[in-house]
Amino acid sequence: MIKQESRAYFKALGARVTAMRKARGMTQAELARAIGVSQQAVFAYEVGERRISVLVLSKLAKIFAVSVEEMVGLSKPVRLPKGRLSPRCVRHAGRLQALTKTQQRFVIRIIDVLEDSNSRRSGGAR
Repeated sequence: MIKQESRAYFKALGARVTAMRKARGMTQAELARAIGVSQQAVFAYEVGERRISVLVLSKLAKIFAVSVEEMVGLSKPVRLPKGRLSPRCVRHAGRLQALTKTQQRFVIRIIDVLEDSNSRRSGGAR
C-alpha cells in the first residue's frame, strides 16, 4: 500500500503514463507486454495505486522515447514547434484517422521505427 504523501506523486506519474500510452495508440495490454508486466499492473500504475519501479520507469521512458526525468515530471516535455501543418500533412492525418485503431497503431509503429532509425544515424539528436 502506498503512503498518503506518495499517492499524489504516483497518481500524477500514472496520468503521464496514460497520456503517453494513448498518444502512441497503445492499449494497456500492449504496454504491459512491452514492459513485461500484467495488464492489471499497468492499470494500477496508471491510476496511482501501485509504485512504478526504477526498472519499469526506464523501460517506459525507452518505449515512449523520452528521458526518465521527463517521465517523472522533472523536465518539461520536448514540444514540436507551433505552426501550421502543410496541406499534405493534413491529408495524411485525415487518412490515418480513417483507418481502424489496429491499423493506426501499425502505421504509428512504423513511423516510430523509422524515427528511431534516423535518430541513431544522426547521433541520437531529435
